[in-house]
Amino acid sequence: MPTALLVIDMLNRYEHDDAGPLAESVGESVPNICRLLDAAREHDSTVVYVNDNHGEWTADRKELADWALQGSRPDLVEPILPSSDVPLLVKARHSAFYATQLDYFLRSHDINRIVLTGQVTEQCILYSALDAYVRHFDVAVPSDAVAHIHQDLADAALTMMERNMRAEVHTTDELIGDG
Repeated sequence: MPTALLVIDMLNRYEHDDAGPLAESVGESVPNICRLLDAAREHDSTVVYVNDNHGEWTADRKELADWALQGSRPDLVEPILPSSDVPLLVKARHSAFYATQLDYFLRSHDINRIVLTGQVTEQCILYSALDAYVRHFDVAVPSDAVAHIHQDLADAALTMMERNMRAEVHTTDELIGDG
């Protein structure tokens, strides 16, 4: 089944109220996101980055990347920077689908399954999973490649995605076939 790996909201400065717990969780998920990116490249799978514009309406890929790298945790940004040959779509709200070209892009590439990675599990990942589900995409979420602010809410969000949206919730190892 044609699959796309979505990397959501990983260009972040980590200078907001919830940055501490989020950065800790991101630190645990970045190695798995990197493994998924490597597997996607190895299998010639589609990769799409979707990132919040952080209110910068004229920002492009380079400006968003530079902005994030100049923040307090460039070590969390640098390993997953999107290469120039990978689409980066800008969003202004929680869902990767809301008011973006993502749905059109995926359909024009005959993609019917997406793997959601990135942050924040209980916010943007959850809302993107719901929007994917109502658009009839199959959804997979590697639980160790999504980052959270609140563990209890992230656990509830993963349960909701699995039960209510029929998402496959697995580990990175299970998704790439190492587990």
